[in-house]
Formats: sequence, structure tokens, C-alpha cells
Amino acid sequence: MNILGIDFGQKRIGLAWVQEGIDIVFPYGKIEEKNSEKAVEKIVDFVKKEHIDKIVIGLPLGLNGEENENTQRIRSFAQNIGDMVSVEIIFMDERFTSHQADNTLGDASRDEKSAMIILQSYLEKQN
Repeated sequence: MNILGIDFGQKRIGLAWVQEGIDIVFPYGKIEEKNSEKAVEKIVDFVKKEHIDKIVIGLPLGLNGEENENTQRIRSFAQNIGDMVSVEIIFMDERFTSHQADNTLGDASRDEKSAMIILQSYLEKQN
């Protein structure tokens, strides 16, 4: 099973990928698209091309664990993807992933590292 991790930021969307069973999370680039519809199209194309079975998207909850305006924006983004491809979409709490990404070594971008952390958190939760 191929799983795509997404860190949806205001400026960029970080991507990470894992093949379940191998369980090594890889950075998979970033999307720098201001237009949300075009960003959705790029992700949908990627999902089809790479035969993605599941998408894990970071959900930016407030420090108190409650949803906010940004959370609703992410849910809307996910719904737009879900309207175009029939893959399972899962949300993971992404609080503090940017901070963790800043403290992670490697050549991947901050956005990719955040997506990797989101995806790794999902895998750990499954085990």
C-alpha cells in the first residue's frame, strides 16, 4: 500500500511517501502553488500516477486541541481531493511538526520533513 503524507502550509505543501511494509518514509517534494484548485489538481495527478492508496494530512489543531479556521481550510482542501479520487483520507494532529522538522537533519525541505513527521506519526499509531 502506498501512502502519501501531506503538510499543507500557507505557502507550500510538503509531500512524503511510504510503502507500507517497507515503512521507510521518504521526502517526496513540495508544491508551491498559490491557487488551491491547482494544488489539488497536482496532488490528484500524483495520486493517480503513483497509485496512492491512502493520504495522511496534517491537521493544525489549536494548542487546546480544538479546531480553528485553519483546520477548516485543511478539511476543505481534503474534501476537494476526496471528490476527485477515491482514496482513504486520514487526518493526523500536526501540532509542533514544524518545530520538529527544524530540528531534523537531512537535505529535505522543512515542508517535506513536516510531511515525513506526520506520516511517521501515522505509522507509529498503527503499530
